[in-house]
Amino acid sequence: MQIDTTLLSKQKNLLAFSSGIDSSALFFLLLENNIAFDIALVNYQTRTQSDDEEKHAKTLAKQHGIQCFTTTAPKFESHFESNARNFRYDFFETLIKEHSYDNLLTAHQLNDQLEWFLMRLTKGAGLSELIGLEPVSQRDGYRLIRPLLEYGKKELLAYLKENNYPYFIDESNQDEKYERNLFRKQFSDPLIAQYKEGIKRSFSYLREDKEMIESTYEVIFKEKKLIIVKLYNAAMKAKAADMALKTLGYLLSAAQRQEIEKEKSLVIGGVWAVEERDNLLFIAPYLTMNMPKDFKERCRTQNIPAKIRPYLFQEKIDLTKLP
Repeated sequence: MQIDTTLLSKQKNLLAFSSGIDSSALFFLLLENNIAFDIALVNYQTRTQSDDEEKHAKTLAKQHGIQCFTTTAPKFESHFESNARNFRYDFFETLIKEHSYDNLLTAHQLNDQLEWFLMRLTKGAGLSELIGLEPVSQRDGYRLIRPLLEYGKKELLAYLKENNYPYFIDESNQDEKYERNLFRKQFSDPLIAQYKEGIKRSFSYLREDKEMIESTYEVIFKEKKLIIVKLYNAAMKAKAADMALKTLGYLLSAAQRQEIEKEKSLVIGGVWAVEERDNLLFIAPYLTMNMPKDFKERCRTQNIPAKIRPYLFQEKIDLTKLP
């Protein structure tokens, strides 16, 4: 098996590790390619073997002379998947900032890609949302890289067995009370088993189409959590907002996309301000606060949308830099 190491060499890499099949395969592929990296694991305490997986990760890291960061998640009473994801990425991003990592590596593979596609398809989604797992995506202060998207889980398992590499099997992946597991077991895994090569080619073509669509807008300014997008095609406003918010860790619903298409100024989920001015789209955390009169006047003179102003004031963003 081969992985593209172009963006990994001479970089500081953090691997999201679980001791499972996918992340274990990526762990050993990185070692074989002489890529320097550390690992980070979240213990969700949901299974009897969770502690064993954490101990295994620490032992593996010690054997290979790398750092292993671990944390224990709280017990989530509801919405486990979304809460777990948010907790996980908050942990990773804290490590990235504290230790100056360039890249976060995740072990998403082809089955995951199809699983995501099917889940989004059933909820109503456009092309950019359907192709949610990109090989490389730029996040706030780091790159998120998924080196295994070309491979199916069976290939990764065969690689581990062939080389006698250790791994754990996460029994909770069989529990269909989680939507992701239901889609995996009933749809994505059977399809990959029978049509893997065609599905892999289709995702390649779809990414090309996505790149063409996304050429109709571009991010022209970004500082902290403020993003300003230039729209070359007004009809692409919702799609541009969706892609910008994804980089900030927020996924739009179909209803929210429709709101953005209709309105020039709105608040999404009570959290994000999205405002359109001429051919520019402003996106920032939504805040309310008292601001000095001179600051408000400067914003008015520069025609900065009202819902964006409190975030600019709080973060002391230089107004003269804004388009």
